[in-house]
Amino acid sequence: MYLLKKVIQLRENSHPDHEKPFLEHLEDLRVMITRVVITLVISMLLCFTFNKNLMAFFRYPVDQVLISQLEATLPADAPRPLTVETWGKARKLEHAAMNLPQAQREAFYQALNDEPLVFHTKSVGLLRAAMLLPEEKRIPFVDGLQETPEFKLQMKALLVTKPSTDSDLNGNLRMMSALKPTEGFMLSMKLSFVAGIVVSFPLLLLFVLQFVLPGLHASEKKVLWPAMAVGFGLFLTGAAFAYGWVLPRALLFFYEWSGGMGISNDWRIGEYISFATQFTLLFGVSFELPVVVMVFVKLGLLSYETMSRTRSYAIVGI
Repeated sequence: MYLLKKVIQLRENSHPDHEKPFLEHLEDLRVMITRVVITLVISMLLCFTFNKNLMAFFRYPVDQVLISQLEATLPADAPRPLTVETWGKARKLEHAAMNLPQAQREAFYQALNDEPLVFHTKSVGLLRAAMLLPEEKRIPFVDGLQETPEFKLQMKALLVTKPSTDSDLNGNLRMMSALKPTEGFMLSMKLSFVAGIVVSFPLLLLFVLQFVLPGLHASEKKVLWPAMAVGFGLFLTGAAFAYGWVLPRALLFFYEWSGGMGISNDWRIGEYISFATQFTLLFGVSFELPVVVMVFVKLGLLSYETMSRTRSYAIVGI
């Protein structure tokens, strides 16, 4: 409300001979808001057609954290080297075969007709069983298996690093779960809204400036245009920095911290998406904050005295 009053005062002071009634200022404001809302709705609907791509884009950082955690637990000195993809396939196959009778399980393995994959699939089930034993009984259990020496060496290497035996490669079945019927749809709408703001930002800025510029002098207009361009560039830089560098490290920190305390990282997809979008947008806004403050000072919307008086509140807020 304070900023709106200041803008209206600027519009009135710029043309003292042609002063507009207050209601006409409100009419101009209504037109601007209508244009902004219509533009946002259109851009949001366009972005909604790419909702799967948007979901994959925001899930990428957490998927990389999970994959890196799994890679760190795969034994490098095992007789048969493992990759994240191979171990993920083996876990899914073992999960499918674990409840089958012995004869049907062997028929399932024969139908796979992939000896290396069957080798790793069997190791998943036996590793899960061995991890339930006391630590001093795990190696004797492996030595007592009627398997090849190569398989036993593989099992011993797995017992050292203890990779996860969950059934899904990225933990999606447990972590990326929606607990409400409408949660998936609402997340798609939320992501489309965020993407719509970014995509339509130049138009939104144009509509806002069409409302503000009549109240500015020529010198102030010259400052505003380059400041807006630089500010938008800083926003994109901050958002990209947060998404590509800060967010993955923050997720890794929280993941390892919870794991170190014995807490299972069963994150909900809704909570994660909210955290990731807010985290990214806040970084973008913080990067453009110096330009915004400079523009407000130039336009007279903010003064040095006001900033000095409210410095302590700003520090606490930031």
